[in-house]
Amino acid sequence: MTARTGRGSAAALVLVGLACQEVGASFAVMLFPDTGPLGIVMLRLVFSALLLLAIARPRLRGHTAGAWRSVVWFGVVLASMNGLFYLALQRLPLGVTVTIEVLGPLTLSILTATGLARWLWAGLALAGVVALGAGGWDRLDALGVVFALAAAVSWALYILASARVGREFPRLDGLALAMTVGAVIALPFGIAQAGAVLLQPGILALGAAVALLSSTVPYALELIALRRLPASAFAIMMSLGPATASLAGFLLLGQHLSWLEIAGIALVIAASIGAVTAASRRPAVEPVG
Repeated sequence: MTARTGRGSAAALVLVGLACQEVGASFAVMLFPDTGPLGIVMLRLVFSALLLLAIARPRLRGHTAGAWRSVVWFGVVLASMNGLFYLALQRLPLGVTVTIEVLGPLTLSILTATGLARWLWAGLALAGVVALGAGGWDRLDALGVVFALAAAVSWALYILASARVGREFPRLDGLALAMTVGAVIALPFGIAQAGAVLLQPGILALGAAVALLSSTVPYALELIALRRLPASAFAIMMSLGPATASLAGFLLLGQHLSWLEIAGIALVIAASIGAVTAASRRPAVEPVG
């Protein structure tokens, strides 16, 4: 297999992973009337944790106190990121929610870039967010926007926490342990909101499907893709999330967007690609020790 063919297949894996994530989010929205957003968050994290624990079989001994603190913090971030995302999704269209949420990693990319170009990407992203309001933010649910912005902050923290845990734990061990922490945190909130509905076999099956589509399959495909794609190219492809989310919302949930909202999503995607490209041009020399 040539390098070009390998990168092409890796790019296809990333796109499949993105599609799975948004189909999973669409299924989650369909479950909201039965479980509420916090109920489906709990199901997603619990099933994701069980699947990851079965796959990774993480070793519990031999880790420092600092490593365990990193895992706990990562679990808190996972629980908050998922909870805030689904609370926003209850009030906003899927494409709009993902576009606002992607501002978190976008801001992180802008902060790690150098030169005046980063202000161009920041301005482009701001223009995109303004356009999302289709000329008036009163069109969007205010609390939903707050939840989506908080989810954006959580996503930026997720990137930092994930990198730290990845350095301190081998393979998927840290992710499996952190997902377990997140599931434990989400458990009381999910039970309080959904109650006995969580015992219905059909709801449990759909919750498992959401976990598989939204977490397990994308994570596995991304790990394979990252072995063949440069990190910068991978990050640029991930910035297509708002586009795939908008398409999934239209096809599966019947969520229509105005042309101005579509333009706003396109601007945020362009800003993400530009910011990631600029950040990838930074000198790779880092002090050791």
